[in-house]
Amino acid sequence: MKIIFLGDIVGKVGRQAVLKVWPKLKKKYAPDAVIANAENLAHGDGATIKTLDEMREIGIDYFTSGNHIFKKNKEPEMWQRDDLIRPLNYPVRDEVPGKGFLKVKILGERVWLVNLQGLVYMSEYLRSPFEVLDDFVGEHSGEIILVDFHAEATSEKVALGLAFEEKVTAIFGTHTHIQTADERILTGGAGYISDTGMCGPRNGVIGIEKDEIIRHFHTGLKFKNEPADFPAQVAGVVIEIDPATKKTRKIKRIFEVVKNP
Repeated sequence: MKIIFLGDIVGKVGRQAVLKVWPKLKKKYAPDAVIANAENLAHGDGATIKTLDEMREIGIDYFTSGNHIFKKNKEPEMWQRDDLIRPLNYPVRDEVPGKGFLKVKILGERVWLVNLQGLVYMSEYLRSPFEVLDDFVGEHSGEIILVDFHAEATSEKVALGLAFEEKVTAIFGTHTHIQTADERILTGGAGYISDTGMCGPRNGVIGIEKDEIIRHFHTGLKFKNEPADFPAQVAGVVIEIDPATKKTRKIKRIFEVVKNP
């Protein structure tokens, strides 16, 4: 079983970059399913039904997210989709829409896709991702479990990976938009990378127009969340899973530069 996971897709430039690179990735890897983090899909700040559908049309099957996904929360029906999840460790309340995991079938195998959000340097008051994932794997032991851990601190990401290396199939770090070079198969058999990176503007500051961010660091004033332009990059990983053992056999980084749309 082969899965592609793409890091945070940022705005229109990110969507166009994925669109341009996708035929090459599809031919090269022939994935059985494609997952992408969509929390910045619409102008770098949340997602919409239109932008999710645009990505579905080119071949992305499922979407994870993170702390920005609620910023364009004006389409209640978006949370009724069967291809989008938000972090599972948000409080279970009527005010918090959506679900934190999906049960899907890939090549006839049951696969659980889970989204979690970190606590270190993150502002939301959430349950511990360690406790939440521990509860989840306790109910689904011995099955294929793929985790998007949307977190700031690499220490927290590494710790989660080591804590669950024997209990999940793979952990994909997201949120920082900077691809790390630590992809590996942990001792317990889980595929792991601290951050899959970003699909978006290459010459911005983690996707945002550089002048706005530089001004912010000079002045301390708020900045306009304006995505930068091309050139762009498409970053992620491809993993191969052994359905018999539910473990990762291979993990490889994906990184492509896109000069123009």
